[in-house]
Amino acid sequence: MPTKSAAPKPKNDGSYWREFDRNKPSHSMAHYLMAIDHLRSELGYARSTDVAEMLEISRGAASMALSQLKKRGWVGEDPHRFLLLTEEGKRIATLVEENFSILARFFEQVLGVDRDMAMADACKMEHLMSMDTGRRLMALMRCLLSDTALAEKVREQMRNHQGASL
Repeated sequence: MPTKSAAPKPKNDGSYWREFDRNKPSHSMAHYLMAIDHLRSELGYARSTDVAEMLEISRGAASMALSQLKKRGWVGEDPHRFLLLTEEGKRIATLVEENFSILARFFEQVLGVDRDMAMADACKMEHLMSMDTGRRLMALMRCLLSDTALAEKVREQMRNHQGASL
């Protein structure tokens, strides 16, 4: 009779912090991917200069970063040398954009964080969160917000704890 393989044992050695540097993509890489995606949606094309302008960086910095994204296989070029996202690049950009939306809404609508702070914090975290965690957070939000009385109770609790230290 076959035996079930054990589930991966959780790390209890505090080594999760090491995974931060191994996270793909980095914060800036995610923004390059999203910029290309946005430009292609808005203009129908994306050039290195367009990405640099959108991200408010030099063309040289954009060129160097884009070459790294090409090496990773996340960005390519069409026959006219316009930038395009590979399937993996598009998947990453979509994941990060969805995570941003989920986090910003959660911070603002559930935790009661001011909109600007919610957006800033979501931007800091968007590329770090897994798809599974994002989906679970969205399910929690839907559950909380679909019950008006519960949603108001949570908001009241958040208002009462505003400014409290952890």
